[in-house]
Amino acid sequence: MILSNLFEDIAASSNSAVPGPAEVALAMGYSLLLNLIIAAIYRGTYKGTRYSQDYVQTLIIIGVVTTILIMVVSGNGAIAFGMFAAFSVIRFRRTLGQSRDLAFVFFAMAIGMVVGARHYAMAAVIIGVVGLAIYLLSVTNAFAPRRASHLLTMRLTNDIDFEKALKPIFDRFTVGTQLVRVSSAQAGMMTELRYGIQLKEDASTPEFLEALQLASGNNRVVLAPTEKEFDS
Repeated sequence: MILSNLFEDIAASSNSAVPGPAEVALAMGYSLLLNLIIAAIYRGTYKGTRYSQDYVQTLIIIGVVTTILIMVVSGNGAIAFGMFAAFSVIRFRRTLGQSRDLAFVFFAMAIGMVVGARHYAMAAVIIGVVGLAIYLLSVTNAFAPRRASHLLTMRLTNDIDFEKALKPIFDRFTVGTQLVRVSSAQAGMMTELRYGIQLKEDASTPEFLEALQLASGNNRVVLAPTEKEFDS
């Protein structure tokens, strides 16, 4: 009953053009609550190995601060222009561990904007719908690749024709390969190769590495099953 009356008071006060201090305070608390839910969704569905408490706390702060900014600039073009000019020089300097981390930043900002625009019921609906979608995608492991992708990095001496040397090995152990990069190493004495590969389901990783090691003349061979390294 108390919560219901509280939202009724917020809705009634939203009829004014400029939010008062009481509404701003209540909106900040509401935004904090919703962004805590976003943080819980992120932590509950995270599957990586680089979980960051600092990042999750930053999500919450971003959402609440966005609410404050939207409410402050409401109906004031001069303040809005000044804030746009100030924030245009800010750069987000943290390297995100996963692509979904960026999506959660936008999620928190979107909720902050909706609450700041005084659409309180809409914010609750958005949290419910998007949160449920994220949960279902995580639980069902939707759109997972049929086979794991790997990044292969290896070095060979320049006297080895790497295309001829590696083709029989790739035909035996992989279902698909893509040459990502060719570069020189060790003052031009060696060739470094980077391949994106997909191993066959019955392929033995130790045997694959052993075959590559022999083909490269016992030089450096690295097989990394990480999307992040492949994207880099």
